[in-house]
Formats: sequence, structure tokens, C-alpha cells
Amino acid sequence: MVWAQVEGGTGAFSSQMKSFKHPEATTWWYLPYDQLNLDLLPDQESIGIILIESEKQAKRRPYHKQKLCYILSNMRHFAIETLSKGIPVVYVSTSEQYDEPLRALTQAFGPINMYRAAERELRLTLSQLIEDESIIEHPHPGWLTPQNWFTETVGSEPPFRMDRFYRRVRKEKGWLMEGDSPIGGKFSHDADNRQPWKGEHQPPKAPTYSLDAIDDEVIALVNDRFAEHPGEARLDHLPTSYDDHRKALNFLSDILTLFGPYEDAMTKESRGLFHSRLASSVNIHRVLPQEVIDVVVQAEVPLNSQEGYLRQMIWREYVHHVHEVTDGFNLLDVNSTTPPNRSAGWPMELEKDETTHANHLKQSKSLPMAYWGQASGMDCLDWAVESVMDEAWTHHIPRLMVLSNLAQLMDIEPRQLTDWFHAAFIDAFDWVVEPNVLGMGTFALGDAMMTKPYVSGSPYIKKMGDFCSSCEFHPAKTCPISPMYWAYFERHKDAFAGNHRLAMTLRTLAKRSDEKKQQDRETFEHVTRILGEGKSLATQTKL
Repeated sequence: MVWAQVEGGTGAFSSQMKSFKHPEATTWWYLPYDQLNLDLLPDQESIGIILIESEKQAKRRPYHKQKLCYILSNMRHFAIETLSKGIPVVYVSTSEQYDEPLRALTQAFGPINMYRAAERELRLTLSQLIEDESIIEHPHPGWLTPQNWFTETVGSEPPFRMDRFYRRVRKEKGWLMEGDSPIGGKFSHDADNRQPWKGEHQPPKAPTYSLDAIDDEVIALVNDRFAEHPGEARLDHLPTSYDDHRKALNFLSDILTLFGPYEDAMTKESRGLFHSRLASSVNIHRVLPQEVIDVVVQAEVPLNSQEGYLRQMIWREYVHHVHEVTDGFNLLDVNSTTPPNRSAGWPMELEKDETTHANHLKQSKSLPMAYWGQASGMDCLDWAVESVMDEAWTHHIPRLMVLSNLAQLMDIEPRQLTDWFHAAFIDAFDWVVEPNVLGMGTFALGDAMMTKPYVSGSPYIKKMGDFCSSCEFHPAKTCPISPMYWAYFERHKDAFAGNHRLAMTLRTLAKRSDEKKQQDRETFEHVTRILGEGKSLATQTKL
């Protein structure tokens, strides 16, 4: 047998598990790692909960040690919290995938109930058990919107655009509405939410959390079993208990007033600025999405902050629906390629990925070691990567306009970048990371989700951040980002021909001299070669 119930051990967690008397259960529910909330269950009488730790899943990617710590500690705290309410828990640790212990448990309990898994990856793992009706699948109650709202407003085939869905949700839910009209007279206040931060408002300090014996035990386990994974195993900045997650939710009130205007700002002085850091809590359902919505719509704060945060929550619903109706983009008719070398730049060897993935622009370069913490010499990239390596997190603008932007400009293969985000970020799961990276962060899906690629030169980064003042490179004279921007459009201009949103960009490109284009190309080749060799641009000759 390759699995065992954890309460048979002698550690802090197993000792606490053994301290509870298990009542009888007539109905058993399997709750995956991202459904850790009893309020999802309609009836808590005579039920039992099954939780499973899978070592094989944890080694599927080089997951950041903090991500592993976070998931494992939350599962263990949730198990103890559930037992304390008089609900029996079977907690299993396995070296295999989730399906093997679940199949064994059906022999003892009969059919096991579960809500539809959010991750396609998990659905595929359990597909045979669901098909055999060994697992009875139910609709997932954690989502705020039904799929028909999406298909009726957006459709089931691309192009997918959010605006009609966003308006539908606002009207159906009545969020920030007066009858059928939005409060303030317009649905979007995005134009008010693009201010750079110049130090005029002091950001609040993100919450920290006291560790208990379970946290300490999980950290030791991760350091022992997953030593080759990147990052430091720590939990002082991450919520793991029920009370921790209430503290995390309360932090939303501390940042919400100024969230809107500085939503897109970046600074080396504060990684989070006025961002709540709640995505990880919400994505594993320790905090329910509706709880977040309630705080936002009831808050007495500027409307642009309310609407801006609400838009983020509805975007979460939107990308989930996109991922569902496209079966993780496998139903889309887009250019696809096989990643050239999945293990390049990764801190551990993985099985070669033989499947094909969306790759509209046929980008093929491997992810450089700069994304795992090797200094690149570009302060914006090094700051963003340092944030990820240190905390398994940074907010959405560094993700989009630094990490994804530079990967696009370097022609990094989109699947490699997506897998990196999936492994490195505390809040990344396939249903959210794939639409955000393949659809928005890169142009891998073509215009299926976006009308144009989200790329920029150095002016945007200079305007919205404060990296340029301390960088080796001058933003207007020596920074490689703007030349790489123009080289990107030169390489892919045929793919963008006829795109009206890029008409001005392509006209400017056409006016660029042959000498400038040659310099752009040489800069691109220099940057990709140096970073591909794991070296820093700052130690090389001038571009």
C-alpha cells in the first residue's frame, strides 16, 4: 500500500489528529487542496471529509517551497479545524497521485462525493473514478457566476472579451449598481487607476503570522523531501489557520482606499503597495470570494478603488469560464508547438513535455536563469524575480509588464513561462495562470482573449516604477528594453498585419531606419545570448 492515514504518526500534526474521537459518517466528501472551507458543504450532519497529500503531485513541477508549505500547512490546519467541529477526517499521505488512495477508500466507504475540481489537471487525474461513478461529482459552489452567464454574453468560441460579461455580472448581482445603472454613471473607472506612486502615501505593512507546531513541522518536511525546489521554506508571511485568514481578509480594509489610484504602480520601496495579497486565500477557498465582495461593496472608500477591486474579482470568474469552455485551450484552433526544452533553466530535471501548446507567434527560446534568481543586470527584472523568489508573489503589474513583457520581447516559449508562473507563484493554479499568461501575459492564443499583445518599452516601466534611477542602464540611452520592443514587432510584423490596434505602432516601425532596426536586432540577440548563458548584462560590454 502506497498510502497511509497520517494519524498513525507521532509528529505534531498526527498527535493532534489522534486527540479527537471520530464520530460515524454516512456520507464522505473528498475536498481537494483548493476547496478548504466547510461552508462549501450544504449539510454537515453525518458527513466525513477526505484530504490527501500527494508527493507525486508536489514534484510535478519545481514548485516554490513556500507554495508547498502553504498548501500542506493549510490542509493540515483545516483538518484539525474540521475535527474540532466534530466532523471526522481521513487524512492520507501518498507517494502516488490522488486517484490511488481514493480508489482504495471507495472500497471502504462506497461512492465518494466531490465538487467539480477547479483545476483541469486534477479532473484528468480523477476522470476514470468519476466515469466509474466511484466519485460522484457535484457543481462547485465556490464560484460566483454560472457558466451560462458567460456563454450567453461572451459565447463559447473566441474571441473572448470581458466587458459584456462584466456588465452582466454587475447587473445580475447588483454590485455597485443603482437599478440597472452603475453607481457613478459608468461601469469602468480604470482611467482613474493608473497613477505612479511617488511616496505620497505610506503603504501599510502586510500582515505577518505566528508559526505553530504544525507550521514548523511542514517547513521541516518540505526542506527534507523537496530540497531541490527553489525558494526558502517559510510561512511567517502566509496565513495557514482559520484565524490567520480572517487577519488576511481584514487587511483588505487597510489597503482598499488607495488600491484604485495605485493599482498599476510599482516601487522598490514596497512589493505590495496597496494590494491585498488575498488571491492565495481565495484560490484555495480559505476565504470565500463572496466574503471579499461583501467587504468591497460595503466599504466607504472612493468608487474607483471599489470598482477596480471588484473588476479583479470578476476577472477571476471570467478566466475560469474561458478555461472551462475551451478545456484549457485544447479546443482552440491556434498555432501550437512543443516546448523546445522544458528542463532548461529549471532547478530540477523533469519529464520532457511532448504535448503541444498554444504558441501563436511560434516563440521558441528557453526561459533564462534570470527567472530563477540569477542577476540579469536589469533592475526591474531582478527586483520582480527577487520578490518571487523571496515571497512566491508579486502583484499583477510586475507579473504582466515586467516578467511577462520581457519574456515576450525575448521570444521565450509561452509554455515554459506559464509553467514557471505555475511553479513559482503562491496563488497560481492552471485555471487562472494559463489564461493570464497564455492569453494576456503573452500572445500565445492570438486574439482569442486580447486584441493586441501586452508589451512595452522602457518608458512604461520608467513611468510606473522607480527602477530606472538605480539601474545600470539609462532608460532612454542604454536600456535594452525599448530596442527589444521594436525588434519584437519587426520579427512578428506579419502576424500583426491588419491589426487596427497596432496600426500606429507598425507605422512607426516602418519609419524606423535600417540602421536602427539592425541595432534593435543586435540588442535582442545580445540580451537573449547573455541571459541564455546565465550571465548578467551589467558585466558585459555596452549594448
